[in-house]
Amino acid sequence: MDPLSQAVLGATLSQSSAGKKLNQLSVMVVGALAGMAPDLDAFIRSETDPLLFLDFHRQFTHSLAFIPLGALVCALVFYYFWFNRRWAKVKLSFLQVYLFSFIGYATHGFLDANTSYGTQLLWPFSNERIAWDTVSIVDPLLTLPLVVLVVLSVRRKTSRYARIALVYAVLFLSFGLIQQQRAEQSLMALSQQRGHTVERLLVKPSFGNRHVWKMIYEYDGHYYVDAVRLLWDRQFIKGDSIQKLDVARDLPYLSERSQSAKDIERFRWSSNDFLALNPDNTNQIIDVRNSMLPNSIQLLFGIELNREKLENGDLEIHVNFVTNNKMSKETRSIYLDMLF
Repeated sequence: MDPLSQAVLGATLSQSSAGKKLNQLSVMVVGALAGMAPDLDAFIRSETDPLLFLDFHRQFTHSLAFIPLGALVCALVFYYFWFNRRWAKVKLSFLQVYLFSFIGYATHGFLDANTSYGTQLLWPFSNERIAWDTVSIVDPLLTLPLVVLVVLSVRRKTSRYARIALVYAVLFLSFGLIQQQRAEQSLMALSQQRGHTVERLLVKPSFGNRHVWKMIYEYDGHYYVDAVRLLWDRQFIKGDSIQKLDVARDLPYLSERSQSAKDIERFRWSSNDFLALNPDNTNQIIDVRNSMLPNSIQLLFGIELNREKLENGDLEIHVNFVTNNKMSKETRSIYLDMLF
């Protein structure tokens, strides 16, 4: 999820574990910083390999096995650069700093696993990308109440409000499971109306909310993308369909021995094989799971091949990673209509 959500959940759990005599502000800061720390993997990049960051984002730094070591690194930094200094007004022992770093760090992978991107919680024992699809990568209804409650804990010098925040977070994420089940039932109902047999499906909340869900299913070599609004009743928002990527058919100029072909398989893995050619640019491969509008198939991020060099026999060239995250006024208006 977004850094603020990661920070505030790390702070919530750390403050909830703090005794009455401990300084709530210090515990909040340690928990918040440790809660964000796993996303430092975003700095693992390469100028020559545009997809390297996809291999490592939400990988070892987000795994359960790495939590003790990641917390140790955080604790060493926090303790020796702050709490062990003469000017530090609040003194915490190294063991206390490590404990709160451990608690804050441990929240990160679990929270990310609730989104649709996929988190390698079981690395190095498994490379499976775990994605529970219960919350959007940004959801103010989760984050803002937690911010208010952890700040209240600091101001009132009590962990009571942080514990309330923790209960709220658990209930909020649990409610996502209920909405997810309703979304899956809606998807099955819609596919039956069309006479389709669902071969694979994915449902996920759209950006920043809980009630408009993106629905994707695969049938007969095509992806069908729709949305559903789930309040008291159910309202379908019909969408688009697109042919599933077939490398041999869609990219006949691509050699199986080329680096670009290997890059496509890397992108396929990170996108859980929800791939298709971009209708607006057939040199681009899009991740069908992600788009600005939940019922559309548009490039939000994907990869782009250099067809000219590939046709000239260049086997070493990498694909480029491309994004299109600018929302037009028209798209924003349509999205707000979907929400409200």
